[in-house]
Amino acid sequence: MKKLAENRNNEKRFTGLAISSGLILGRVCLLSQSRHNPLPSYQVSDKGKSRELARLKLAIAAVVKHLKVLQEKVAERIGQAEAEIFIAQGMIVQDPALFLEMEQTLQNGFNAETAVLLTMQDYETKLSAVDDVYMGERAGDIGELKHRLLDELCDTRPSFICAEDTNCRRGKDRIVIAEELTASMTLEINTDRVLGFVTERGGKTSHAAILARALGIPAVSGIENIHNLVPCGTEVLLNGETGEVVVAPSLQTRSDAVAVETFRRLPPADPVPQLRVMANISLASETSELKEMMAEGVGLYRTEFEFFSAGRLLNEQEQFEIYSEVVAAMDGQEIYFRLLDLGADKTLPSFDLPSEENPALGCRGARLLLMRPELLKQQARAIARASAGGSIFVMYPMVIGLTQFRQLRKIFDAATGDLDTTNIRHGVMFEVPSACLEADELLAEADFASIGSNDLIQYLFAVDRNNEHVADGFTPDSEVFWRLLGDLVAAAKKASKPLSLCGELASDTDFTAKLLALGIRSVSVSPRHIAQVRHAATEAAKERKLT
Repeated sequence: MKKLAENRNNEKRFTGLAISSGLILGRVCLLSQSRHNPLPSYQVSDKGKSRELARLKLAIAAVVKHLKVLQEKVAERIGQAEAEIFIAQGMIVQDPALFLEMEQTLQNGFNAETAVLLTMQDYETKLSAVDDVYMGERAGDIGELKHRLLDELCDTRPSFICAEDTNCRRGKDRIVIAEELTASMTLEINTDRVLGFVTERGGKTSHAAILARALGIPAVSGIENIHNLVPCGTEVLLNGETGEVVVAPSLQTRSDAVAVETFRRLPPADPVPQLRVMANISLASETSELKEMMAEGVGLYRTEFEFFSAGRLLNEQEQFEIYSEVVAAMDGQEIYFRLLDLGADKTLPSFDLPSEENPALGCRGARLLLMRPELLKQQARAIARASAGGSIFVMYPMVIGLTQFRQLRKIFDAATGDLDTTNIRHGVMFEVPSACLEADELLAEADFASIGSNDLIQYLFAVDRNNEHVADGFTPDSEVFWRLLGDLVAAAKKASKPLSLCGELASDTDFTAKLLALGIRSVSVSPRHIAQVRHAATEAAKERKLT
């Protein structure tokens, strides 16, 4: 990512990828991840081959044992779905084909460290070369296992660069800067006291990012060479909402940040009559804080992240158990389940999807569900079974029009024909301009609708918000966009159907008053934003005398 211009007393600003929200000011600890450089590499005799094979087997056994401990720790602290990250890694490191390749390298006369390095690097290279974000991030899992095996063989562990200094905090009450955020890092560096993470590599759907979000640790990734640009002990302002990292922030910048964070950390606020504020969740474990924040239900449950967390496809029974947990936790409140919104930058290797030159316009969301109806059928049955415990609102993602919505409903209804679905309502997500143009027809058949503001802005203006060259164009501050929102509000009112809004716009308090004036009366935001949105709604009501 490019470095922004210096300003305010020579502070330096960088913009990366926001992967775990939160705003934090703290000093830096640098984590060294080059502990295997140089790596012991030597040729072994025929007699030495058996010794190296024994060392490799012992290293694999030790890694498997440690992964088991991590699995149990995560299952207890966060949830079983997140713990499956380490089950998957354990299966990889014990894969017979992988072991056979390392053994063959040993038989060619190399030592155990070299066998691990060559074999795992080959797997990393192949996965990274696949034109698929998810598969590329799985290369990170292979890299993590490579380091684990080498740690056991070389008797080394990750360490902080200034660890020899008696003043080194070793990550305690510090922002940790590393080359790559790994799942292990989010758990093993005293995360109860780590303030945040800044890394050169690591994406939003990586296992590490999922764990960082579950643990509530702000994190930013994708800042090239940051590991070599910031000395230990430097004060840094990390914004996990925007992806911005400010090195040596000025007094004014720090003051501004404190003001923003003070507002964001408003104490839990009671519901307000002007605006219903529900919560977004990605994992069942996230429901724990919703009662404290007094969320008025779950307005967006991103069910695909349960699959990402497990690192594999979930069958009907597994989905049912997870969804039932969410329903039970919400204790009768409404829950809006978004059906699997996969494709584009959100894929799983199990899908075996064809490579696409422009995946954002390809097999994504509704199109993918129609292409792979077995995914929809399993999820439909799991949701229907879970609905016995409470009301569920099913949202169909990336629908392009009435015909497609009908096709999806037909598959859902056929799959659940033998189950009780009286507690289920079906709705459409307005994320594609063509669906917005058919709003009247869609709302005549759908039970409700939700506006997905992020994708709607992206497709309305043909702008990729993750592309730094055009990111300035990704903004809701456009007359055309608000005109479209007004048309959707009018269509919902005409059809007497509920309409809500989710996406970043919902939590941006600069637009709360404008949403209320337009007629939006229900939004869904991150739990930590509930209080500030309610506060903004109350202030807007005072100014406009809304009731």
